[in-house]
Amino acid sequence: MTRLVALCPADDVWEGAIVQARLPDGHKLALYRIDDECFATDDTCTHGAASLSEDGTVDGGQVECSWHNGRFDIRTGAACAMPCDAPLRTWPLQIVDGQVCVLLPEG
Repeated sequence: MTRLVALCPADDVWEGAIVQARLPDGHKLALYRIDDECFATDDTCTHGAASLSEDGTVDGGQVECSWHNGRFDIRTGAACAMPCDAPLRTWPLQIVDGQVCVLLPEG
């Protein structure tokens, strides 16, 4: 069983930007828009613990962490450039009534 949790208005997430959002438990997510579709990953780089929404940049379908120039695929979370080798967790999103919503497991 799953539930939808609203994160922010869809208009707040634009192409080339990274928007920080929080789950109800405080866990930070990074939101992106690519080709009019929204994506979410964990906000923390798996290599250096940097906040991607604060210290990252979007380049095409990848996010680059400015701390050590590691890169991740925004759609899949896969690590694409060293020193990053562990993937980012991705989160399923839906746009509902103009809101970016994350699909969370119940409980």
